[in-house]
Amino acid sequence: MTTKARSGGYVDPSESMAAQTDGLRIPHVLETMARRYVGDNPPHEPVFRVARTSEIRKLPNHLYEFPAGKMFPSMREGQRVYAWAKLWIDRPHDFVFLLRCFGPVRLYHNGEKRYGSSTEETAASGGPEVPPLKLKVALTSGWNHFVLELGKDGAGGCGAEFGTGSRKNKPFHFLAPTGERDGEEGWIYTEPRDEPLAGVPERTMAEASTGAEWLPARTAVEEGRLERLYGTKPGHAAYAWTKVLGIAVPARRVELTGTAYGPVRFAWNGEECHSVQEAGEFAFAVDAPPEGGDLIAECVCGDRGWGFRLQEPAPETGAALAVPRPVRGHEGKWLHLGPFAPGTAVNAGDYLAMDAAAEGGGGASFFWTTGEPGACIRPFLENELFGRWNYPLGVTLTGLLETGGLLGRGDLADYVLRHVEFATSFYAYSLWDRERFGAAGLNNQLSDIDSLDDCGSFGALAILAGRHRPLKGARAAADDIARYIMRVQDRMEDGALYRRVGVSPSMHNTMWCDDMYMSVPFLCRYAELSGDSGCLNEAARQLLLYKQYLYMPEKRIMSHVYDVAAGKPSRTAWGRGNGWVFFSLAVLLGALPQAHASRPAILAFYRELAGGYLALQGESGLWHQVLTDPESYEESSCTSMFMYGFALGVRHGWLADPQPYARAALAGWRGLCERAIDARGNLYGVCKGSSWSYSHAYYKHELGWNLNDTHGIGIVLLAGIETHRMKEWLGGRG
Repeated sequence: MTTKARSGGYVDPSESMAAQTDGLRIPHVLETMARRYVGDNPPHEPVFRVARTSEIRKLPNHLYEFPAGKMFPSMREGQRVYAWAKLWIDRPHDFVFLLRCFGPVRLYHNGEKRYGSSTEETAASGGPEVPPLKLKVALTSGWNHFVLELGKDGAGGCGAEFGTGSRKNKPFHFLAPTGERDGEEGWIYTEPRDEPLAGVPERTMAEASTGAEWLPARTAVEEGRLERLYGTKPGHAAYAWTKVLGIAVPARRVELTGTAYGPVRFAWNGEECHSVQEAGEFAFAVDAPPEGGDLIAECVCGDRGWGFRLQEPAPETGAALAVPRPVRGHEGKWLHLGPFAPGTAVNAGDYLAMDAAAEGGGGASFFWTTGEPGACIRPFLENELFGRWNYPLGVTLTGLLETGGLLGRGDLADYVLRHVEFATSFYAYSLWDRERFGAAGLNNQLSDIDSLDDCGSFGALAILAGRHRPLKGARAAADDIARYIMRVQDRMEDGALYRRVGVSPSMHNTMWCDDMYMSVPFLCRYAELSGDSGCLNEAARQLLLYKQYLYMPEKRIMSHVYDVAAGKPSRTAWGRGNGWVFFSLAVLLGALPQAHASRPAILAFYRELAGGYLALQGESGLWHQVLTDPESYEESSCTSMFMYGFALGVRHGWLADPQPYARAALAGWRGLCERAIDARGNLYGVCKGSSWSYSHAYYKHELGWNLNDTHGIGIVLLAGIETHRMKEWLGGRG
């Protein structure tokens, strides 16, 4: 985004929110912004896809591994293996992919060669590891087809790693590219070939038309013969699940007939309706409403086999069998779960939500699958925002949740609770999925926590959301996050949290003031949830430790980063970094008991910062991206966090002279409505996610702003809420 002139703001005055509301009808502004966000991010469920067992799998860094040499040990120099997949993109843009070559590699995108390796870019098997190459690819709108051509060099090097370079924020998963495998996740590949493909695939087509046979092989199986799926396991049990659709209201009686290959018990909507003790024909009936009902079969393996075959209902009945949950890439009518060891207590109904792996006894665990060996089922998160777990969404959804409370809008609260439970209900499953497949298809940050960014912000939201109603998996996630912050996260010798390893080498061995927000609000809320006062004490200790490293007393503001390796602060006055600290101070002051030993020092720190920030407010009521540089752009998220902290301080008596801060909060709100929020509830001027620098020029010129960035939406809502409460409180005092 380009920076607007300081005098003009981001929004034409006639199109601004202030033109509609004069900036004073705060609840109306909050409702407009909340409606826009929810409308742009519908609450779609996870997408279930077939994922075939293959030696091409994701690594923990979300790169796909192509171990061609291991897959084909007899492959000869001069031969080549092709791997092919596709990726859907909504809007054209440039995206950076990572590629590590272990032998000769060519990469094709939509039929055009984008890269060919040289010897210097190859790490031979057993040789030194070569860092991955960064390849910028111009992705087109719609399907983007990728083909890797993998060769073998004279040293035996063969294979590659390829995929998204954004492990935490955009872990793309690729889909099978042919019509025969429509909807499946993963790559297909050839055996070693002496001749190149006649043409590199550039679009979806039938596999036969490429002139090659593609793996992994698709297997035709006789439906219902469970020994083909699980083998012969006497005494073991497995479950099959389908939906029976009726046609009439009320429910119509549907006759079902079939053949059992061993003992089977059928349950209709949770109640046993028929049982078969030995192999043979069977028949029974169910009352099937138009929307259908769940039919679950429990099969036990005998000496001669197990399973069953159920005939489709007679056409004249109008009834039909249907897969109980949509699974892309699966054309069958049944899902399967098992095998469970003899004596394992199982309630199949516990697994119908398809958000948990089953414990099968004897250390075995598994998830629903198709009736085809090797054709697994996995859930994937494919929404842009709904259901994702990351730190900007933690504050965004907190703002939505609190907006729902202020406006009495239960639908907004329900939207947030559904988003949070989308993530927490799959928490245990995502840990299992990561172990089973190399990287989880959802919850990629929560299932692989290695920084405060991964857990603290959204974890604090999850605890807050859990006060409305119990959320499946939320307490387990909160306990693990608390354990990570208190026992695992790297610390300096004095206990201060820091980033020993960052997401890039430039972030290694640094301490960021941002991490106060990534830790303090969570610790405060977890202390209340668990009754563990040690977490509250730790939150206070961290804030005071960070003051020692990052506070610039002559300016009464915070340096963005402390360079641990160099032993000095960056002395850069980044707006949002300061906002995170002030926000966290306000949350902590609201949680600390009056008699807490650290409260006087925390309150004094809050007042020092408040004075420093007040002195730097811009002419229009907004603060700037670089706080000390009025020529840098006006930034909406730090403005909102300073307003939030001021408004709370006025209302709770934390400020010795509250009037200047009350005026500053009101001026900030008016400035946002006049210059940064348009009449449709779009938010401008939110700085995008940052790295760090010793130079203010990085923040001013390189670190631009985004439209409707989730780093800012929620905090603007929270600032509006607290400013509204402050106004009402001041009005009530006369």
